[in-house]
Order: sequence, then structure tokens, then C-alpha cells
Amino acid sequence: MQGAVITGPTGAVGMALIEKCIEQKIPVLAICHRNSKRRDILPKNHLLSVIELDLQEYASYIPEDLGKYDTFFHLAWEGTYGEARNNLLNQEKNIRYALDAVNLAKRFGCKTFVGAGSQAEYGRVDGILKPDTPAFPENGYGIAKLCAGQMSRTLCKQLGIRHIWTRILSIYGPYDKEYTMVMSILRKMLSEERVEVTKAEQIWDYLYSKDAAEMMMRLVDTGKDGKIYCLGSGQAKPLREYIEIMKETSKTKQEPAYGAVPYVNNQVMHLEADLGDVYQDTGYLPKTSFEEGIQNTIRYLKKV
Repeated sequence: MQGAVITGPTGAVGMALIEKCIEQKIPVLAICHRNSKRRDILPKNHLLSVIELDLQEYASYIPEDLGKYDTFFHLAWEGTYGEARNNLLNQEKNIRYALDAVNLAKRFGCKTFVGAGSQAEYGRVDGILKPDTPAFPENGYGIAKLCAGQMSRTLCKQLGIRHIWTRILSIYGPYDKEYTMVMSILRKMLSEERVEVTKAEQIWDYLYSKDAAEMMMRLVDTGKDGKIYCLGSGQAKPLREYIEIMKETSKTKQEPAYGAVPYVNNQVMHLEADLGDVYQDTGYLPKTSFEEGIQNTIRYLKKV
């Protein structure tokens, strides 16, 4: 990789990608949305450039640094949480923005486009998720991610750009949004607040953000054009076990209130990634245990 463009750079995966690029002396351009409240968390480094563009501006933006970047990571997405996931009109816009991102990648002179899909593309599956597992998304977010992956793949083929689509399971780590399960629970535990959760019987697969970034970077080098890759830790266990690890690591005196929160309608009860294709094509498997990842995340939270 000679240089990378990253949309949605201030999330957990985006920040991990930026740190990885800087570590490997790779120039990186971060595209933040205008007036981003999180722009200040971006590292100050001569290898990092930053511009502000809202998603609807991708279609008309003319890059200045032509030929400097050869890889485009598209992570930006509107409506990722709560009721916004089922705002169908807004989710439909995200599909168009993904196509605008492909065209922008072409204008930059990029040779590879890496898109961030989601486990939500599958819907509810009682089993391990593989790239060829039938996808039946049950909310607007999952439907739009599935469509964005398919349409961006077709557009990349038309434009002569390699296309890699990642279906990412549950990410955690420094810089993650405060409303995610791990971050919201850790914040409460560290401040000795009551933690109310479901019965936590779900079988879950949590992937540390730096491992996700490592996978995506390696897929740029050795991933197969047009292929889908499931990104997870490959080690699923009951959600209750994750919560207990957070409790022990945070040293909270509060006991989690299991069952205080009801399951949502169409609750996904099993999330587990098959990493066979990732390992076959990159030779990499996640290295960070959940215990170590939570320790790192707690250190981050204590600094901010």
C-alpha cells in the first residue's frame, strides 16, 4: 500500500487503521464530516492529512493529491444506531453514498476499494457466519449494507478497481462510540453505576479494533478481488461471560442486573464468524484476547 484514504476515520476501526498506517509509514488522508466533534482525536502526524466532507459532497469533490493514494477504505455511514437503523429513506441514501465513494476512489487514482459491511446483512442465523451464508437482513441498515456491498462491487468492476467487502461483527476498543454495549457498560462500571442488561444468553463474537484494522490492511495486499470476508474474533461465547470479564477488569463493586432489560424484537442470539477465508488469504488470525482488549479500552477511558 502506498497511501490510504479513510472515510469515517474517527471510529474505533478508522482510528486503528490510521495508527496502523502511521506505524507502517504509509501516508493517509482522513475524510471527516463537516464540524465533526471527534476531529480533535485524530493524531497529529506529518503522514496524516485531514479534509472535511459530508457524505453528500463525495459526488462532486475533485481531489488535489491525484495518484498519492492507492487504497480507499469506506467506513462512513449515517444511521448506525437505534431507530435510525430503520429509517429506510436515509439508509437508501447510504447506498448512493457508497457508490459516490467508489467514484471518488477512482478520481483519487485508487486501485483498491475496501468497504465496511456488517453482520446485519445476514439477519438472524443459528450458526457460524461465512461469506456464502444466505443473507436475509431484517432491518433497513442491514438491507442497505447488503445492497451497498453488491452495487459497489459491480461499480468497481466497471471502473477497474479491486473490490473487497468486509462483514464486520461486533467491534470494541479505544475510540468506539459511547452508545455501544461495551463502552456504555464499561463507563457505568468505572463510575460505579448500576448496569442493567438482558439475560445475556446471546452467543457473541467480539473483535478488538486493532485486529480488525490488521485484517483489513492485509486484505488490501492479499485479499481476492470481489470477495466477501467475515471479520470476527472466531471465538464466540455467551454475552454474560464478556460482561463478567468487564466486571472483573473494571473492579466494580456493582453486580450486573441480568434480565433487567428485555430482549428486543427479532433479537439476534448467535453471532460467530468463520475466519477460514481470512486466514487462507492473509495468514492472519486475531491476537488480542477480550481480557487484554478490555484492559486497553479501560486505559483509554481513564484518559478521556
